[in-house]
Amino acid sequence: MTTYIFFDDALRMLVNAFLASVFLLVAFSSLGLAVIESFEKAGIGVDAKRLH
Repeated sequence: MTTYIFFDDALRMLVNAFLASVFLLVAFSSLGLAVIESFEKAGIGVDAKRLH
């Protein structure tokens, strides 16, 4: 028995996967920016003035 997937179902799956990836990208990038900001406030990391 061969099962076929209709075009609208495939398109809906692709759109859902794209929206999920956009959501995850925004969520993890905002989380990463929050971590970087907390490092900067705490003074952790390389100071740019020491490089010159």
